This record gives sequence, C-alpha cells and structure tokens, in this order.
Amino acid sequence: MNKYLAPFSEYIRHIGRGKKAGKYLTQEQAFDAMSQIINGDVTKEQLGAFLMLLRVREESEAELAGFLQAVRLTTLPELSQLKNISLDLGCYAGKRRQLPWFLLAVLTLANSGKKIFLHGTKEPESQRLYLAQVLKILNLPMSKNITQAKDSLTEFGFCYMELADINPKLKHLIDLRSLFGLRTCANTLARMLNPTNSHTSLHGVYHREFDERHIQVANLVNDKNVGCFRGEGGEVEVKADREFSLHLTDENAQNKIIEFPQLFTGRQYKADMENISLLKSVWQNTHKNDYADAAVIGTLAVMISVMEGSKSDVSLIKAKALWQQRSKGYFFS
Repeated sequence: MNKYLAPFSEYIRHIGRGKKAGKYLTQEQAFDAMSQIINGDVTKEQLGAFLMLLRVREESEAELAGFLQAVRLTTLPELSQLKNISLDLGCYAGKRRQLPWFLLAVLTLANSGKKIFLHGTKEPESQRLYLAQVLKILNLPMSKNITQAKDSLTEFGFCYMELADINPKLKHLIDLRSLFGLRTCANTLARMLNPTNSHTSLHGVYHREFDERHIQVANLVNDKNVGCFRGEGGEVEVKADREFSLHLTDENAQNKIIEFPQLFTGRQYKADMENISLLKSVWQNTHKNDYADAAVIGTLAVMISVMEGSKSDVSLIKAKALWQQRSKGYFFS
C-alpha cells in the first residue's frame, strides 16, 4: 500500500488545471504533498512545477498549515531540550534600509531575564543584511548545535541558530530561489517554524494581509501565543514612523488585534548599512539616534504585548523603562 494519500502528480494537477478548474489542497493533502517533498520522493521537475504554481496563485491558509505540520517533523529533535524559552523569533527578511535595531530589543529583553531563541538564514544572491552577518561582526554568539545553544542561553539569555542547522530540508527549499528567481512558501514556513516550541512566537511580514494570514494558520495548527505584524522590510522590527496593528492569538486561542501608535515623527534617513558598529554605539548610548530608540522601544513593546497580552500603552511604558534600565556595559566589551 502506498504510504501517501495520492501520487504527487495528482497534487500538481489539482492546483494547476487553470484559473477556474484549479483547486486548493486541503490541510491533509498539503501535509501529504509536503511530506513527499521533504522525504525526497518527488522529481526536481515536479518540485519546480508545484512550487511555482503555488507562487503564482498564493497558498491558502489550509495549505500553509499542512505544509508547516510536515516540515516541523524534520526539525532538529534535540531542540526540544531547550526549556523555558520566552520568545521565538524567525529572522528571515534581512535589512536594506535600516540596521537591525530589533537586535537591541532582543538584547534588552535578554538583559531583563527572558530567554529568546532566534533563527534565520541568508537568501542566495540577496543584497540584504542578515542577522548572522551582524552577530559575527559584533562578536555576539551564534550556535551550531544544542550544546552551544544551551550555553548561549545560560550566559547571554539568547541564542541564534541558522536554519541549515535546524531544518536543512527547509533551508534547501529556500535556496531554490537561486534557481527559480522567486521566493517560495518556504520563507513563510520558516517564520512560522518555532523550532523549540517556545511559549510565544513573533513573526514579521512585509505584505498586506499576511499578518492576518499567519494568525489564521496558527489557529489551524493549534499554535497559541503567536503574534504577527508588518515590520520594517518584513523583519521582526517596528516601523517607528507609522501606526501599525499587531495581530495575535492568545493563550486561549482567541484572536486579537492591538493597535500601536506612530512612535517617531521626524524624518527617517536610510542608515549606513555598512556601519554595523552603530548598533553597539546606540546600545552603549555613545551615539544618539532618535529613530533607533523609537524602533527598539516599539519592537520591545510588541514582544511584551505578545508575551503578556497587554495593550499597547501598557507595553510601551514597560518597554521604555526596560530600554532605559538596560545594562550598557553588558554584551559588548
């Protein structure tokens, strides 16, 4: 008996029969299709056809939920040993206009006693600045395995792991961008992965309505305490010069929207993306950057709102206090 529900060619035909005849996969069918992909039971031609058909018409929430359930089964199992993670952050967009000020929000949260797990990757041929590059330049820790992750969490309160070390099969799907010239649903799945099954997970997206979509997918896979917002460049960082909405599903699986005000009213200038040391200078308060302060406080507030379910005004007060109280001599020598 075939271990799959249907031959993979059936799923290609199902979604590719044209504008009127084509159909969406059910969550169960999507799980089955992605299982065949990650198990290496499809040809390269089939994989390319399937992913590009999805790219043209976009995936449904049920399809993303099924895909996510399948790729989670291939995540490094040792990560379950990491306990009491306060917040999971998938950092996959990269930055091209602003430095990753969200890193300073992470450090502030870690400095306050929380445990944060970060994961990400660099897309092939991308001209963006990715978190791993920044951590290396700033001499901040990156973990290759579970032992290093535990040590980093114990000493620093956060750890970062590359997707290639967490879920190499999903990383392979992301790397197909160099072949297709387009992103696939793998980028969305990586953001949603939450590889340590953290109590709280926060996603940043770029496109309109994707924030709501992430929460709908979370509902379908029974994930709770998940937040998503349209971040700067699609990253988990607040665009401080605009109002925005945080979409989330709470501990009781109730969907909510928390509205945040504009936090910066001055002119936003493009950052010097090669001057990574500015992150250190802003942390140590040897360089004043009002936009960076607003972005850090706003991002911190979003993290607090997702973790505690608090409204934006309460979260912003707490975030400002944490930022002011940070240990400026910690993390950087």
